[in-house]
Amino acid sequence: MFKVTWLGHGSFALDIDGVKVVIDPFLTGNPAASTEASKIEAQYILVSHGHSDHVADVETIAKRTKAQVISNFEIANWFEAKGLSTHAQHIGGGHNHAFGYVKLTIAHHGSALPDGSYGGNPCGFLITSKAGKKAYFACDTGLFYEMKFYGDEGLDLACLPIGDNFTMGPDDALKAVKLLEPKAVIPAHFNTFPLIAQDAGGWAKRVSAETKSKPVVLKPGESYDIP
Repeated sequence: MFKVTWLGHGSFALDIDGVKVVIDPFLTGNPAASTEASKIEAQYILVSHGHSDHVADVETIAKRTKAQVISNFEIANWFEAKGLSTHAQHIGGGHNHAFGYVKLTIAHHGSALPDGSYGGNPCGFLITSKAGKKAYFACDTGLFYEMKFYGDEGLDLACLPIGDNFTMGPDDALKAVKLLEPKAVIPAHFNTFPLIAQDAGGWAKRVSAETKSKPVVLKPGESYDIP
């Protein structure tokens, strides 16, 4: 089982063979959030970069659930100093965790932490479950050609930002789909605020017309099960 639930913005909750994983939890102060941080269950929390709209609820969720934080070395150290359990990795490096193999991927973005600390390099995540299901979470990034190499892995799912301004917009996200060639693609990081408002349905029609990938447009709180 590999169930992906979009929580709104760039936040996802995963259920991978019964293991609860959360990516970039931003629920408190998020007008598009589908739930509250106090209701999130997690054994692992993946953090792609240090911006407040991606780390807002990491500490509160991790302290309540005892979840381990997986991120780059600098962010892992920052959270370890707050008393959290962490596992540090870096871009290009992978590790076998209880729920599967996680490789940190390239992301073109910033990563300063809320207090101004250096957050290292931003990243995305390529997750391979023990059953062999592969999902790529680009997280906050612009388009880059090396996405093709992640696509060569044979992706069951890609989750891509489409909001523009801070990340890829719809045009570049469509190019990303063509590079990645995933079986299915979920748009994220849009409509949280007016600045990143997008027509996800219109984008999905373009994906259907121009690629072989299946677009899956979720509302916050909705889920997709990787077949």
